[in-house]
Amino acid sequence: MAGAGVPVPDRFRHLPARLPPPLGVTSLDVTDRKIIELTEDAWTVYRGLFRRNAVYLTAIFSTAFAFELAFDTASNRVWDSFNRGRQWKDIKHRYLAAAEEEDDE
Repeated sequence: MAGAGVPVPDRFRHLPARLPPPLGVTSLDVTDRKIIELTEDAWTVYRGLFRRNAVYLTAIFSTAFAFELAFDTASNRVWDSFNRGRQWKDIKHRYLAAAEEEDDE
């Protein structure tokens, strides 16, 4: 078989030949590299959080708790800014001062 090249097993003969990369591209494209990096990051997250059920559930519950705290704090601040001057905590001092003046008389 001198000069015949490398023999290809029959089970691979039905596969099409692979096209060479376009001119100027010697290795992976930038988007391919980003996809590979994202895939590696996803595997890191999987290995760290999702491999064990207890860690997965703990991550879910702690994330939900943190989101609830952040959402409640943000919505309370928005509510307070829209209703400034109309809530009891904003006008309480007026009534307390008036009640103290009545007690002094």
